[in-house]
Amino acid sequence: MSPYFIRGGRVIDPATGREQLADVVVAGGLVTQVGADAASPDGAEVVDASGCVVAPGLVDMHTHVREPGREDEETIASASAAAAAGGYTAICAMPNTDPVADNAAVVEKVWALGREAGLVDVRVAGALSRGLEGRQMADIGEMARSFARVRMFTDDGKGVQDALFARRTMEYLVAFDAVYAEHCEDQSLAAGGEMNEGEISASLGLTGIPAEAEELMAARDIALARLTGCRLHLLHVSTAGTVALVRRAKAEGVCITAEATPHHFTLTEEALQGYDPNAKVNPPLRTERDRIAVIEGLADGTIDVIATDHAPHAHEEKDQEFGHAPPGMLGLETALALSVTELVAPGHMTLADVLVRMSSAPARILGLEHQGVPPAVGASANLVVFDPAATWTIDPSAFLSKSRNTPLAGRTVTGKVRHTFFEGRHTVRDGEVLVGATV
Repeated sequence: MSPYFIRGGRVIDPATGREQLADVVVAGGLVTQVGADAASPDGAEVVDASGCVVAPGLVDMHTHVREPGREDEETIASASAAAAAGGYTAICAMPNTDPVADNAAVVEKVWALGREAGLVDVRVAGALSRGLEGRQMADIGEMARSFARVRMFTDDGKGVQDALFARRTMEYLVAFDAVYAEHCEDQSLAAGGEMNEGEISASLGLTGIPAEAEELMAARDIALARLTGCRLHLLHVSTAGTVALVRRAKAEGVCITAEATPHHFTLTEEALQGYDPNAKVNPPLRTERDRIAVIEGLADGTIDVIATDHAPHAHEEKDQEFGHAPPGMLGLETALALSVTELVAPGHMTLADVLVRMSSAPARILGLEHQGVPPAVGASANLVVFDPAATWTIDPSAFLSKSRNTPLAGRTVTGKVRHTFFEGRHTVRDGEVLVGATV
């Protein structure tokens, strides 16, 4: 693997907020020099980072790769390519595949296909219950001890409805120092819901999902995490009430982390006014009050992580009557730009703080020692180089994902990935994926 001389970038250590104009040398999979006096090795490929930020590669702890089972929507290879193009060097694949990732054989297969694609570190979240049915515990110990080294378990897409099952599972996870990640949704309140419950759902004639469907389960799981001592992670927080619950739980010492998606701090229920199925997500887009609360939670550290909930769907599935379209939108190729545009540009957060939420924090929660690490001598060379001032227009036809489902087509955003390095290899050069799968 040839060395690289990344010249003249704004090097950011998100953990400390320290910034410096410096050159970075990558050789043998590691960062070997950082500084204004760095020397370019013989035969090094020069990467011009003028006007760009050099930072730890991004880590997405909430990606739906669809393989196995729905390779028409996405494959591990195409998801990896989309992730690399978005500046990611690690993703965590959700278990709601077919078959479900509820045993070692499936999680090891997903992990191996990720290594084969070779573009990002593909980790796997294991299911909490067999078949995501919420009744019988999945093979958690087997998955935790597998080659895939599963550290986060979730029935994402379905909240665990049985409180006793949730408690027993949390108690079991404590032995592995593993994370119980919850899709907070009380199905008795949310059943049949298509969007946020409120005036807009009433005016559109659509069944609503009340904020309380999320908040009741969040409150229950916080109580159970306090009882069991289990590490709790709340997926895709969407309501002001949930943000307040997490803030209070942290102040009380509960071992809890939380994530929010770019679409929940960018869009509101207003995006459903035209019955656009691409804006149908779960949890649903909420009110402007909720959107602001999510931003405030990210800004003050209540919400630890920005995660994409990248959820690809085939065109024919989304292009149907709103009530029949599945929820979910793409996120890997737009998350960084939306974060710069919606959080940094308006002054809600510094760029360093956004990078913490997108790199070091998710890496820490997932136990990824070589991810989210600042560009420093001896560190693994998992890096992103992006232009924080470059503007571009979101064009789904240019996505590397196999799907196109986003309501953000035509939106102008700021922040463009130029280069990505994974384990010292140049995977994205000038926005073009270099190695790995053909998509």
